[in-house]
Amino acid sequence: MKHFFNRRENIVIEALDGLLLTSSKGRLARLDSFPDIKVILRGDWDKSKVAIISGGGAGHEPSHAGFVGRGMLTAAVSGEIFASPSVDAVLTAIRAVTGAKGALLIVKNYTGDRLNFGLAAEKARAEGFHVEMVIVADDIALPGINQARGIAGTLFVHKIAGYHAERDEDLKTVAAKAKSAAGDIVSLGMSLSSCSVPGQMHEDRLGANEGELGLGIHGEPGVERIALQPVTDIVATMSARLATLGDAGDHALLINNLGAVPPLEMAVVANAVLSSPLGRRVRLTIGPAPMMTALNMNGFSLSLIPLDTERKAALTADVEPRAWMPAVERHEIAIIPAPRTATAETAAGEHPGNRRLIAALCEHLISLEDELNRLDGRVGDGDTGSTVATGARSLLARLDTLPLDRPAATLAAIGDILGTSMGGSSGVLLSIFFTAAAKAMADKSEISAALLAGLDRMTFYGGAEVGDRTMVDALSPALHALASGGVAAAAKAAASGAESTKAMTKARAGRSSYIGARDLADVADPGAVAVAAAFAVVAGP
Repeated sequence: MKHFFNRRENIVIEALDGLLLTSSKGRLARLDSFPDIKVILRGDWDKSKVAIISGGGAGHEPSHAGFVGRGMLTAAVSGEIFASPSVDAVLTAIRAVTGAKGALLIVKNYTGDRLNFGLAAEKARAEGFHVEMVIVADDIALPGINQARGIAGTLFVHKIAGYHAERDEDLKTVAAKAKSAAGDIVSLGMSLSSCSVPGQMHEDRLGANEGELGLGIHGEPGVERIALQPVTDIVATMSARLATLGDAGDHALLINNLGAVPPLEMAVVANAVLSSPLGRRVRLTIGPAPMMTALNMNGFSLSLIPLDTERKAALTADVEPRAWMPAVERHEIAIIPAPRTATAETAAGEHPGNRRLIAALCEHLISLEDELNRLDGRVGDGDTGSTVATGARSLLARLDTLPLDRPAATLAAIGDILGTSMGGSSGVLLSIFFTAAAKAMADKSEISAALLAGLDRMTFYGGAEVGDRTMVDALSPALHALASGGVAAAAKAAASGAESTKAMTKARAGRSSYIGARDLADVADPGAVAVAAAFAVVAGP
């Protein structure tokens, strides 16, 4: 897989410097032991309170250095990608930030982290420092094992420990609050791919239609592979497993992006979780956001912690690190009435022939969704099929409301529906086309002349002409042929127009205008193909 980096051995130190350079001046600093010992710490730290230290291998950004700041971590110790920091690095961090009140180490439950942080803690105690350590083992993916992994639920512990330390509570209290929280957290991850390390060969073990439940944050195999399925079903599986181990009361939920899930899809995940039976237990939500990632893993994790008054206060308290997503109280979706126009509604009317024709057109265009998307993926942004299918489904859903016995009114209604539901430039262009055709139909009553009037307005506003490699290349010849030769001639002209776009290696309108000649060659414009398909249905067998 492709990655942005300079030299593999410099990725972590350059990334940490990038964090420091983009943080507010004076907020964060690094020790002069850098880069051999990579410690990021608060620039304003005066050792007057309990220090909270965490860390681990890089590759989980923004964890851990991204959570250094008032109200959370005092210092973060970084190893190389997926490699625990050394004992010397952890011990250096302890020495740098620990004052009379002591320090708490928060460690994810991996052997390297336990050993290196543990030995550093023992050495620090021998030097006279007061040090406690809390181990987080929140991953429930692998039941029955003695050492569950520590994953994104660790962030709850960072936040709760940081809250109590900021309130100037003593080390014993801070450690007890952190340990209690760590013992109550349950987490589970799901991914459609493992992750790839920059500069290393990568081979994804998952098939094209497989996902994996319970991957570790270093790409370790999960508990089982599952078939690709709707998010609602995936979340239902995860929620059921989390619910069996969680408390029945109110919870905070952390929705964590493991690195490569687009924000659009993470929002779908959030909706699915909060709409599930498990979602009824959730009173605070953190995310969705990339908070403890696994490089570019295309997956997400869910973490739950039971709430009481104190934990709620800890999780909602303001903090300095911008990587922490503020907790949101559970609430219903606010709905505000949309403005209503004063136009009178058009009464529905029946015409069996028009009904059959519109239904056949819509069903055929819906059947072409994947093919049109494939074509558009080569010459545009890959959504023409979905856009056209959305408009067609909206028309089918509203078919009973159309004034099918009045052609002009039907054209106007189709224009309104497509303008509202279809979206994108195609939706508004077709809305203009049908709206203008409806106006002309009311005046002239001849369908071919009315449709040509619609074409005139669509090309005026859209700016495309024949030869520009758009739907107009099929629509214009078809409508002119319809006026002179009838439906069969129109279908033939539309097909010929769509085919002609394969030879057009320069698009002068639409998304294809951003594509080079090499990529356009021998690929038909998907909008023109859709037009040709529609006329083929009208012409019949």
